[in-house]
Amino acid sequence: MSPKSRLYTLVKAWKNKPFQEVRDACSESWLSLGPEEMAEQESWSKRQAISHEPIFNLKGTKLTGSLYRPLLEAKDLQLLRLFMEGLDTIAFWHRSGRSISGVLPIPFHALSSKNHVEALIDLILNSRLPVGSLILGLQHASVAKLTPDSEEGLSRFRRLGVGIHLLDFTATSEQINLIEKFRLEGIHIALPHFRNQDPPTRLISQIQSAGTKIYASHLALVNDLENAKRLQADYCYGGLMMSPVSRHQIFHINDSRIAKAIFSLHSHNNLNQNGDK
Repeated sequence: MSPKSRLYTLVKAWKNKPFQEVRDACSESWLSLGPEEMAEQESWSKRQAISHEPIFNLKGTKLTGSLYRPLLEAKDLQLLRLFMEGLDTIAFWHRSGRSISGVLPIPFHALSSKNHVEALIDLILNSRLPVGSLILGLQHASVAKLTPDSEEGLSRFRRLGVGIHLLDFTATSEQINLIEKFRLEGIHIALPHFRNQDPPTRLISQIQSAGTKIYASHLALVNDLENAKRLQADYCYGGLMMSPVSRHQIFHINDSRIAKAIFSLHSHNNLNQNGDK
């Protein structure tokens, strides 16, 4: 084996190696960290283990993106640090030859803070990610009103070419106004909320006809997948499709075999019913 081939093999093995926390040989606190610092290090290690929820197309045959879950419950003091970790993961995928878009959730009220907006924009610019690889997922927009400050914050992200998604769509007037005014690229609908009631199919079809993509989220039951088909959702994610994985495991994902099996079974049943007729 030539030196170049050996180097290629070593680099490939290093990229596929699972993340491990760095510690001393005696397993004592690294650099004499205190209990709080060690707890933060351990939480960071867990985030690297299972933090990325794969997003597939409706049939589950293609991986189209990933949702960075630690940001869903991030506090204001953690927002910038976790956002930077999410950017680093997207850049890691891009450098490794697989372009996977990442949805990084942020609370809607952060758009009203000029300090937060400035810091987030600096992080995005320093990441040097290509246009289309980063998507902001707006949280808690159902209870927040669009103010001049938040409108200016959204406009600044728009000028950077960052995609904007609306998480947890509940069809409130504030959300509808936000979608129409800024022509958001996607809305995420938690389908378990519509297990005992019909989803607003007409409203969602109008939003979809305007160019906004529909993301069906929190799929856990076969009934959720059937509702996603009824809504003609563009993308799906949740435990039924695939559980959250590490950023290294993303490389080995090509499709959701559970969803493919369910779709194949339904297609087979439909063919049998048509044949019986």
